[in-house]
Amino acid sequence: MARIDIVYRCIEGSSGGRERPRNSEEAKRRLNDGNLAFASLFRAAARGDDVRHEIDIDPRDLGLLASGDSPLRQAPFAAILGCADARVPVELIFNEGPNDLFVVRVAGNTLGDDVLGSLKYAVEHLRMSLKLIVVLGHSGCGAVTAAVDVFLNPAAYLGLTSSHAIRMLVDRLQVVVHVAALRIDQECGAAIKEHPRYRELLIELAVMMNAALAAHTLQQAINLNEGAETRTAYGVYVLSDRMVWAPRAGSADVQGVVAPPDHAQGFVDLAKAALHSQRMTDLLSA
Repeated sequence: MARIDIVYRCIEGSSGGRERPRNSEEAKRRLNDGNLAFASLFRAAARGDDVRHEIDIDPRDLGLLASGDSPLRQAPFAAILGCADARVPVELIFNEGPNDLFVVRVAGNTLGDDVLGSLKYAVEHLRMSLKLIVVLGHSGCGAVTAAVDVFLNPAAYLGLTSSHAIRMLVDRLQVVVHVAALRIDQECGAAIKEHPRYRELLIELAVMMNAALAAHTLQQAINLNEGAETRTAYGVYVLSDRMVWAPRAGSADVQGVVAPPDHAQGFVDLAKAALHSQRMTDLLSA
């Protein structure tokens, strides 16, 4: 098996690190370029090549150059709301190091009060460096899968009556599952429900719609209006190829995080773009 070395490099006597993005567009480009670099390591390894990847970090981001009792200051350029799933190592998949990302993780990357409070804190207290908030779903999400299974078999909800916390999580995801199912039915026809991979299709569309809707909601909830520096974006980390996938209405481009729709028709168009994307058509033809 090919060897993959990922090295965090901190050179003594040097400030090291990389310049922080100056705006949300630069932040998106850095995250997307970082994800491409990460995924390419595994493509090279699949060809049998040993690979070594170095990530330069600033010694100050580890507190190595702090003087006296001065605490290390937070300076993330992006906040990531991700799923708690252990298979999604957020800093690694974006090629980032310490103090680059403000990471909040919760099953299903749902917007509960604790999550909103954490992200509002980041916007209010880290505004000097923070340029972007990303909602990152992932393929095969267990929380979304549970919500889809309840949607497909409502009797399964009875099994959640003794677990308030899990039931609350499934409840939060039901609306987006219903919307995803409606979009599949309208775009593909009612017969799609008989397809052996319909359940998987519904899970993957709901994962994407959930991330996009949460990003849109955050844009409103944290009052990130058009004049604000900090913006929101969404994406889905695909476990099989380690790439971040995010379809766009009217475009064949699906790689990397992207801004969510800002109106209802935009979400309709987004669902249509996702269902006609190569990833979804491949899923149905497999």
